[in-house]
Amino acid sequence: MSAAFVITMAGLASRLLGLFRDRLLASSFGAGDTLDVYYAAFRIPDLVYNLLIVGALSAAFIPVFTGLISQEKKDEAWKLASGILNLAILFMIGIGIFLAIIAPWLMKLITPGFPPEKMDMVVIFSRIMFLSPLLLGVSGVFGGILTSFKHFLIYSLAPIFYNLGIIIGIVFFVRWIGPAGLAWGVVLGAFLHMAVQYPAVKKTGFKHIWFLKDIFRDNHLRKVVRLMIPRTLGIAVNQINLLVITIFASTLAAGSLAIFNFAQNLQSVPLGLFGISFAIAVFPTLSTFAARKEMDNFVNAFSHTFRNILFFVIPMSVFLLVLRAQIVRVVLGAGKFDWEDTILTFQCLGIFVISLFAQSLIPLLARSFYALQNTKTPFYIGLVSEAFNIFFVLLFIDRFHVMGLAISFSAAAIVQMILLLFILRTKFEDLDDRNIIKSVSKTALSAFVAGVGIQLSKYFVAQLVDMDTFLGIFIQLISATIVGLTLFISMCYVTRLEEFFELKKSIKKRIYRLKRPIADDATEVSGI
Repeated sequence: MSAAFVITMAGLASRLLGLFRDRLLASSFGAGDTLDVYYAAFRIPDLVYNLLIVGALSAAFIPVFTGLISQEKKDEAWKLASGILNLAILFMIGIGIFLAIIAPWLMKLITPGFPPEKMDMVVIFSRIMFLSPLLLGVSGVFGGILTSFKHFLIYSLAPIFYNLGIIIGIVFFVRWIGPAGLAWGVVLGAFLHMAVQYPAVKKTGFKHIWFLKDIFRDNHLRKVVRLMIPRTLGIAVNQINLLVITIFASTLAAGSLAIFNFAQNLQSVPLGLFGISFAIAVFPTLSTFAARKEMDNFVNAFSHTFRNILFFVIPMSVFLLVLRAQIVRVVLGAGKFDWEDTILTFQCLGIFVISLFAQSLIPLLARSFYALQNTKTPFYIGLVSEAFNIFFVLLFIDRFHVMGLAISFSAAAIVQMILLLFILRTKFEDLDDRNIIKSVSKTALSAFVAGVGIQLSKYFVAQLVDMDTFLGIFIQLISATIVGLTLFISMCYVTRLEEFFELKKSIKKRIYRLKRPIADDATEVSGI
């Protein structure tokens, strides 16, 4: 909880900055050709980064590195870190150059529906963005080291600097060099993401050693590579999911890809704050328990994290669902982002929110398998869920257009979560099912009461303010949110929801720790 709190607070700042970034993008360009190009250009660089770095770190490097640190084998751990960093740099440079050369042909496969002018822009944007996987690759290794040492603060601040770089690109670079400034902003963000973590990594004792000869004779590095292959394939499946969406979105009306991404970014706020943050925080702990064969502790840590994720995500889902129109209008509704764009975006957001609970549990469930050094099962399940995604896209896109993409994405996420949970459940006699069901039931009831209160307060406030203005919508959003929070907290007291009181206790402890140094200093001054 403590680690997740740190990650969540830093993540909150990053997500708020991300929403500001999206508002700048929406108001400056609207849901049109430029943002379609911008989001399409992300796909291949993101694919490269996720396959070669995220796959290695989340599934393989952290469990092996953490195991070496816990066994006091620091020399071997640092050698492993240097080896992974060396491989990452070489692969990223080589692949980046190759992809930049074949970009014109590659992007025709990714965005077959784009006209020639739009296609030329995608190629330019992509070639610039191919610099970012190299920088993020190095940063990813740094983040893996910090996570293994449970130094979560700096690790969590890195995305804030990433968003700052993109915002600088929107505000300044675009003025100087045109739309391509968006791509250069991404590169700047990647550099800042790396740079902010380096001092903290150096402080842990890491000293990079450049070596390539006999690199694969290192047993630990070979183990990382062996473990990362199924994980990389699993990520490839998820990335194919996004590529499929991009391909189909390119055949729809201009702005469809931008609409999809705006809605996804909005629903990813609670996903990133709670689903991913808690999964990242508990991963080293799960890895340690698995390495020591302490399975009772493993189950307790899993159950505790599972319940905490849903404690936050279920009410957030209700809030987002009931207030989706107000949120989209307040966050994105400015400049060139018109009412039609708003309607499509909040419709897609409503569909995403239905599967938010599943999306938020997938990172924890997948990392539970990785902690057990089982990377194959999430891969196979990913294949099945992607097959469902493609089937749903083909089924719904002609009838629902961009909303069909959102329906397909959400349905596939729910399938993936159910399969992961079912198979993990078969590996243990009990996953603390009773406490999980009890907690989820209380949370759902509290969230439902809050949702009813929000809906009623929306209509009440609408009679008192001008709903045709930004201020009126903002007042309605804030008022309804306050009513919802009040009702949810009240219901937590009524139902005696354990996770709520645990959160309350944790906050009180943090406040006490912040006040304590001041009190100690005052005592010393008085004594003098």
